[in-house]
Amino acid sequence: MGKILSSVILQGRVLPASVLLAALLSATPTTAALREVTPGEGALIEAIKTAEAGDILRLGPGTYAGPIVIDKPLTIDGAGKALVQGNGSGSVITVRASDVTIRGLTIKGSGSSNQTLDSAVKLPRNWRNAVVENNIMLGNLVGVDVHGAIDARVSGNVIIGRRGKRMNDRGNGIYVWNAPGLVVENNDIRYGRDGVFVNTSNRNIFRNNRFRDLRFAVHYMYTHNSVVSGNYSTRNHLGYAVMFSNNVKITDNISVNDRDYGIMLNYTNNSVISDNLLKGVKDRGIFVYNAQKNRITGNRIERCGIGIHFTAGSERNIVSGNAFVGNRIQVKYVGTKWVDWSYQGRGNYWSNFAAYDLNGDGIAEGIFRPNDAVDRVLWTQPAARLLLGSPAVQLVRWSQSAFPALLPGGVVDRHPLMNPVKIDIPDWEARHGSGS
Repeated sequence: MGKILSSVILQGRVLPASVLLAALLSATPTTAALREVTPGEGALIEAIKTAEAGDILRLGPGTYAGPIVIDKPLTIDGAGKALVQGNGSGSVITVRASDVTIRGLTIKGSGSSNQTLDSAVKLPRNWRNAVVENNIMLGNLVGVDVHGAIDARVSGNVIIGRRGKRMNDRGNGIYVWNAPGLVVENNDIRYGRDGVFVNTSNRNIFRNNRFRDLRFAVHYMYTHNSVVSGNYSTRNHLGYAVMFSNNVKITDNISVNDRDYGIMLNYTNNSVISDNLLKGVKDRGIFVYNAQKNRITGNRIERCGIGIHFTAGSERNIVSGNAFVGNRIQVKYVGTKWVDWSYQGRGNYWSNFAAYDLNGDGIAEGIFRPNDAVDRVLWTQPAARLLLGSPAVQLVRWSQSAFPALLPGGVVDRHPLMNPVKIDIPDWEARHGSGS
């Protein structure tokens, strides 16, 4: 044609020529092919260079030199037998295209710069629909850096971080920044700094992952409208830290034998924290700091140093249906207001409440107050615990129970439950395999 038309008429509408061209291109049949790649000097780099968009590169058993850059829609499949070995500088695999899948590889040899977040796999900003699944990432600074990628999925990977240096100087298993639509699921993450570190994101799902021997299992800041569900944290300093975030669902997670906190809510608002098991946490099962209008329901907090610690103006929260079982201190509430921890006629279960149920409705008769003035003394002067059996202390406690007006404010449960919610620890190996 001697002249390029600036627009066309279609069904009575005027469409720009650029829109028509894009539609025609998207309808063009693809020429995707399966290409077998064998190890050799520069073999993977050359295969990527010569591949067509949409091709599947199936790597034969052996070692392939990195770093590599994937700059077109491709699938790299190692079938669990191919190693991509970095040279100790930068990231091993960098994705600079949409619709890329990285599957079945062992990936080693990233650099060590926290400034550039050297990673096994780096997913930079604006690229879409990356899939990183069923890989083994060993000894890299960061496992997967999802740095602005959209609608990515990181699934079924084993990520073993570094153990040298101070824990705070190591990299994270998965680092997330501004990655809307990200799904992180079924990964097994061990060592390094944090299992998943999220800083400023939206619409993310983190589910069914296992985290061990880390600082935080999930470290979560300025991330809204997201889900943290079905994860398993053990032997970490802290299980699930959710900070400066709104509309988060923290459900069905496990924190067993973590050190400091099972769940920490710091400036977390309008969120749901339900059906989680916090067991054997040395310090606090749940720590709530200046968190407003949350629903904390159906959780089991068992054998922790402090079951739940409320402080710093945390108000308008619903706390109901939880089980406080055998914690050294069931509740530490720092405040002078009376706070009712029951909702719609249903309170919580307390293992240290000598409860009875006359009408058989599952609700105990009487009111339970988990803290008194003696507890407040113990919080600030732990040595006073030696006097707990003295007649003077028992007289103070009896006086407060007989005359509640003497109490300085605190938590009151007007409808305690007779039976605790039960939550089992899942068998990760049976569900996912032995991992590492």
